[in-house]
Amino acid sequence: MAEGRTANVARKTNETSVSVSVNLDGTGTSKISTGVGFFDHMLEQLSRHSLIDMEIDVKGDLHIDDHHTVEDTGIAIGQAISKALGERRGIMRYASLDLAMDETMTKAAIDVSGRPFLVWNVSFSAPKIGSFDTELVREFFQALAQNAGITLHILNHYGANNHHIAETCFKAVARVLRTALEIDPRQAGRIPSTKGTL
Repeated sequence: MAEGRTANVARKTNETSVSVSVNLDGTGTSKISTGVGFFDHMLEQLSRHSLIDMEIDVKGDLHIDDHHTVEDTGIAIGQAISKALGERRGIMRYASLDLAMDETMTKAAIDVSGRPFLVWNVSFSAPKIGSFDTELVREFFQALAQNAGITLHILNHYGANNHHIAETCFKAVARVLRTALEIDPRQAGRIPSTKGTL
């Protein structure tokens, strides 16, 4: 059941050219180049802690700003995860986690339901982390949730450092993705829903 849960997505617009490959049953290895250093760092965390192998190459209109690059990368990763999941047979489906990093704690909860929804209860005390717009963290997860077909709740309980707040969001989501996408040996290939479909 776990074999072959891989997908490739290429997305090209007038604003970006995005190529994404994922292996849901990987070891968390990644090769990532978006042209946005902080975003690359966050995506490396997403791959490493979800154990999803990711190859991501993005050429975007960074002379304007980072927005299109970040959002379109989220779209493509979400599409790749959804494609790799197929009918979503045998998966754990649900997961929830509180993740600590120094002074910061963030909760992520997920339902790999086929129903896209984001609940975002995270705020930043500054508009930028270095040169990266903090509002783009939400934009990424919105695009990811919509295109992966997942219900995703992210709640920052507390934190003082904006880098830590952003990083705990990515790491917490990574960890719940890891759990929810794993194959449940007791499901025996069934779709984890009384409806029979996700």
